[in-house]
Amino acid sequence: MKWFKRIILGLLITIIAIFLVTALSIPADGVLGKVRIDSVTNATIPGINGGPDVKAYLAKPDGPGPFPVVVMIHEFFGLNESILGKAEGLAEEGYYVIAPDTFRGSTTSWIPRAIYQVITNKPEQVNADLDSIYAWLESQPDVDADRIGIAGFCYGGRASLLYSLHNEGIAATVVFYGSPETDPEILKSLPGPVLGIFGGADMSIPVTEVKAFEAGLNAAGIQNEITIYEDQPHAFVTDIQAIRAGGVQAEAWNQMLDFLEKNLKQEGSSRDISPSTHSSIFPWHYYVMLVYEHAFGSASHMH
Repeated sequence: MKWFKRIILGLLITIIAIFLVTALSIPADGVLGKVRIDSVTNATIPGINGGPDVKAYLAKPDGPGPFPVVVMIHEFFGLNESILGKAEGLAEEGYYVIAPDTFRGSTTSWIPRAIYQVITNKPEQVNADLDSIYAWLESQPDVDADRIGIAGFCYGGRASLLYSLHNEGIAATVVFYGSPETDPEILKSLPGPVLGIFGGADMSIPVTEVKAFEAGLNAAGIQNEITIYEDQPHAFVTDIQAIRAGGVQAEAWNQMLDFLEKNLKQEGSSRDISPSTHSSIFPWHYYVMLVYEHAFGSASHMH
């Protein structure tokens, strides 16, 4: 009987130790994240309405503007080299790209810290910081303020959708495997068309939820293009090098380019709408499954 008690005690001690190490690692990694942000940003955007300044990465096309704009939102890991490469790749296509740090100085490759970043940066705060980005863009002489779109990956896909619901000036929205809204009454506030790109093997976003998103957009009268790439996991569009290597990543990227060409470079139709004031429910199931996918699934940990 003594050996059984020793095993149970050992397991409890191990669990407590793991918990303590994980808990302590989150603030420790946060300190490093503030250093990392400086290496992946090249601009500081002034805050509005008493809000803080927002650090960001700017990628501009060659030649004179004004250019159509894409606000590019990072994954739940935060702003990193993967997003910078995608921003530069999109700038080469003629778009003025700004990739803001929506976690206010935090970026990581450690999943517990990534989850902490999402939980502690509420959608209302993110939207307020994106309002600062949008106001600054409107003041730039090489920006076409009537053609500002937004695109995001994973956490950034959802953040892009929520910001489009908040800001009636967004001309087009691109959601790469972000947890969607499905209620037509909410979606009808979107000011422009939506492109949604999802993986058929994504454990964090069931195909049924993607179909419900598409049905909700249709019921709301929102122009949309929703594509499920069969057998692809979450975060299957990894970085610009993989995109340029061809295959399914290039296919998804080119689909976005076609969508942006039609809805930002060319004249798009405007809708008479009012911004949504709904409160977003934190998608716990999505992030629980996202952690599982990163820990045990086949998705790239660069996400």
